[in-house]
Amino acid sequence: MNIQKKTTSISFRTLIYLVVFSVSILLLLWVSQIVYFRYFYEHFQVKNMNEIANSILSINTANLDKDLENIAYKKEVCIEVIWNNKTSTTYNGLMVGCELGQKNEDIMSIQKKFLESLDNTSTVRLENKEYHAEAYMYALKTNIGSIFLYSPLEDLSSASTILKNQLIYLTVIAIFFACLVAYFLSRQITKPILDITKKAKDLGKGNYNIKFPQYDIEEVNDLAKVLDNAKDELHKTDELRRDLMANVSHDLKTPLTMIRAYAEMVRDMSYKDDEKRNLHCNIIMNETDRLNLLVNDILTLSKMEALESVLEYDTFDLVSVVNEIIKKYEIIKETENYHFQLISPKKALVYADKKRIYQVIYNLVNNAINYTGEDKVVKIRIKKARNEYLVEIIDTGVGISESDLNRIWDKYYKNDKNHRRNVVGSGIGLSICKSILEQHHFKYGVKSEKNKGSTFYFYIKCK
Repeated sequence: MNIQKKTTSISFRTLIYLVVFSVSILLLLWVSQIVYFRYFYEHFQVKNMNEIANSILSINTANLDKDLENIAYKKEVCIEVIWNNKTSTTYNGLMVGCELGQKNEDIMSIQKKFLESLDNTSTVRLENKEYHAEAYMYALKTNIGSIFLYSPLEDLSSASTILKNQLIYLTVIAIFFACLVAYFLSRQITKPILDITKKAKDLGKGNYNIKFPQYDIEEVNDLAKVLDNAKDELHKTDELRRDLMANVSHDLKTPLTMIRAYAEMVRDMSYKDDEKRNLHCNIIMNETDRLNLLVNDILTLSKMEALESVLEYDTFDLVSVVNEIIKKYEIIKETENYHFQLISPKKALVYADKKRIYQVIYNLVNNAINYTGEDKVVKIRIKKARNEYLVEIIDTGVGISESDLNRIWDKYYKNDKNHRRNVVGSGIGLSICKSILEQHHFKYGVKSEKNKGSTFYFYIKCK
């Protein structure tokens, strides 16, 4: 059971994609600003204290007190220096939250451990549970003594609350603008598509006078060009279909009319005269064969286009096949004075589907018979061309105009729009030739000059 896939409009999809994109960006901001805000803040403080320590190491000892005081005030830290004579000095000690020089037992214990250790630097995170305060203390040893930097950490809960409120407002605003952008963006995209869809529906109703408009969207323009080409091909096919119906109707009507006429003559007039009866019956049989040929050609073309025809490759003599075909035209050689000239080697072994190649040559010869000149000469030439044989069927007729050369192979197309009745054949032989030769992957074509005749040719592989 086929389950129909649920479809949505471009407008809705654009809205969903933009909303998802906006929410994703805001979620990233939530994670970075709320979840990792404290981590980034503390990381910044540690980095800042490292920079302060490096600047202290580079100051001039002659102005040490003044420089340390300036650094402490500018960088908003308090500094305690325990000199080598074990005395200590505190800079910016009155800063809010500073606990250096306050005789804090925990800090003094940490300082003592650092002074007794072999480490040159140390970073300690301090937490005052009584006042719910946190701080970082950075220690480094220099040639003048040990320096301790103290930087309290701000309470970030209020800042986090502000950021959360800001992000909530930003989320609402972003979704609103996403909807607004999606609306205008989808209108810009869907309008040309809806216009093209409307015109495509008109095309489906058989209106070939429409023109698909161009827009400033490259992909939409490509679609419009494809539909324009499809429209032209459909128009051409529709015209050719009408020609086919007219031609086939004529080909069917003519033999049917003759069969009926001669059958009535046999019934009413010649049934007692053996000679006339046989003559009339032979005409009926010939017209029946003509009808059968027409129907078979149409069926053959339909099968090949539906890929139902399978080639049966074999080795055979091409010259023998051509001679066999020429023998079929003995009657028109005698009754209508046609002349057939075969120019070929004694033998030409080829590898292909014999039945299909027979059909190609038969149709090309039949086409040459129908359109050759007043001399009624048809030439068949076979010559070797490397590992192939070139087969040419030449007539001496009025030729084919250059504009028609590329179209004569098309199905339904007929060069003679007035459509005279063929001597033998269905009128769609060239379409069958094209299908068979393309199925074999053989090269083929036609050369023609006005009032000098035409040469139909194809190449076939040697054995």
